Amino acid sequence: MACAVAFAPGAGARATKASVVDVVGSGTIAWREVAVLAKPKAGAARVAVLKQFRPDFRPQYVLALDAVRAKNGHATWYRVSVPGRPNGRTGWVRAGALEIRPVQKRLIIYRGARRFEFWDGSRLVRTGKVAVGAPGAETPLGLFYVTDKFNPAIDPDWSILGAFAFETSAYSKLTDWPGGGIVGVHGTPWPELLGQAVSHGCVRLDNHDVEFLRNRVPLGTPVKIVR
Repeated sequence: MACAVAFAPGAGARATKASVVDVVGSGTIAWREVAVLAKPKAGAARVAVLKQFRPDFRPQYVLALDAVRAKNGHATWYRVSVPGRPNGRTGWVRAGALEIRPVQKRLIIYRGARRFEFWDGSRLVRTGKVAVGAPGAETPLGLFYVTDKFNPAIDPDWSILGAFAFETSAYSKLTDWPGGGIVGVHGTPWPELLGQAVSHGCVRLDNHDVEFLRNRVPLGTPVKIVR
C-alpha cells in the first residue's frame, strides 16, 4: 500500500502551500541579447545581460515571475529569474524580447524530508526519494528552473549523473556537474544513498524516477527547493 501511494499518479494527493509555484510562465529569448534591469523602466540600472543562445548554441530559457501590463492586459515588462551566483537575483526585461508561455508543471524538492514531487497542474504525477547536498555543500533553497537537460551517457566521465540529468538555474559552492557549480537534478549509480545528505549540492534521484521525468519535464519548468 505504501508503494502504491508513493508512485501512483495523483494518489489522493492535494496540493500544499509548498507545492504551489506562482509564476507568469517560461520561454525563450527573441532578441540576440537583452538587458535585465533593476526596475521596469528604460534607463534603470543593469542587473545582467541574457543572450538568446547558450554557449552550446541551445536556446536560453527564462522564467518569468511577474509582469507589468498595459490597460489592454498585454505585458510590457517581465520580471525574470537571473541564473547564476548569487542565487535569487531577479530583474526586469522588456516583454517584446521574450516569448513566454504559461507553465503548469513543476518540480518540488523537499530538502529536509529528502524527497521530490512532480506536479502537473493540480495533479501529483510522481514522488520519490532524493539525496541532497552534504553539510557545507547544502542544496540551495529557492525558486529555480530547468535550463537544460541531457543524457550523461554521451561522456563516460559523467556516469555519476546516472540515467539522465536536468540542469537548473541554481548554483552551489561545489557540485559534480560538468564544469562545476551548477545544481543539477539527476540520476545516480548509488541508489543506496538516496534519502541522505551526501552530494556536493546536486539533487540525486533514483534512475527509474529520472527516466520517468525525462520527457515529461520540459525546459523552463520551475524547480522549487524548500526546507
